[in-house]
Amino acid sequence: MRNYKDHLILTGTLIIEALIQLDKLAKDAILFVVDEDDKLIGSLTDGDIRRGLIKGLSTKHPVTDIIQSSPRYLRKGESDINKVVEYREANFRIIPILDKSNRVVNVINFRETRSYLPIDAVIMAGGRGQRLKPLTDTTPKPLLKIGDKPIMEHNLDRLALFGIDDFWVSVKYLGEQIENYFGDGTSKNVNIKYVWETEALGTIGAVSKIKDFQHDYVLVTNSDILTNLDYEHLYISFLQKDADFAVVTIPYEVKIPYAVLETTDGNVKSLKEKPTYTYYSNAGIYLMKKDVLSYLPTDTFFDATDLIEKLLAEGLNVVSYPLAGYWLDVGKHDDFEKGQKDITQIKF
Repeated sequence: MRNYKDHLILTGTLIIEALIQLDKLAKDAILFVVDEDDKLIGSLTDGDIRRGLIKGLSTKHPVTDIIQSSPRYLRKGESDINKVVEYREANFRIIPILDKSNRVVNVINFRETRSYLPIDAVIMAGGRGQRLKPLTDTTPKPLLKIGDKPIMEHNLDRLALFGIDDFWVSVKYLGEQIENYFGDGTSKNVNIKYVWETEALGTIGAVSKIKDFQHDYVLVTNSDILTNLDYEHLYISFLQKDADFAVVTIPYEVKIPYAVLETTDGNVKSLKEKPTYTYYSNAGIYLMKKDVLSYLPTDTFFDATDLIEKLLAEGLNVVSYPLAGYWLDVGKHDDFEKGQKDITQIKF
């Protein structure tokens, strides 16, 4: 993966140097001209250089003589997904991401990234992985490999594919190995910070330790899940339903091989011949408004299901998002073996 800073060039740089940098970028040939503080000044392509040369400029002129002064950009933290979709569908492939001070903090390439979602992602990776012993005796479950990379890396890469670039990882058991493997996320053009649990805090309790989320929306996911979930579709659905909290769910059908009677006080009200009932199981992936995290007790064992019950009691809008794609909880040896087979066939 290309480092986003390969697309940045300092104001005052000569056109000849810009040509060399553009040549290295090949099909992704666009530069964003910035000042010493990385504030965006303009953009520059091969076409801009050609037009400049036609007008009589030479390669010894500074790039500021030929730049486009109003390039398209996205603002970090913006929740207007429509602008993301608009740029993508109009074939604007490479877009700079600006912070509130107009500094370029990332560059999104829609050839490699499907979206840019204004979401912080929290990956819960502190569990012992007891059911996968002895594999987890010396390796934390999130680092067990499915195919050619660890389970958690599949999760992180999938989230990053949708432009999520602010990550928090909750760690406890053998957490040093996880921190050493992923580092600060620079190699993947993302930011990773770690939350250490001194004692087990349940499936969401550790999130109460995080005080500096970058966005108004937070996604919390277990680290041992394999899925091809479309996170953009989840986010859009969340907005459309004006949800406070969404639970990704797995539809589970139960087929009854007999006729089922529905009765009241012993009186038959209806008869269904061999009906099928659909139930929805918790997939361990949650999207929420940041504000709902105020309902989490601090440094206390607390499961996501506890939070859901609390939000329901408070009358908040909790919705289900049924997943139509692939999902596997790698919790047992059978699941681990299934994952090894599925990873070669499922399109992630």
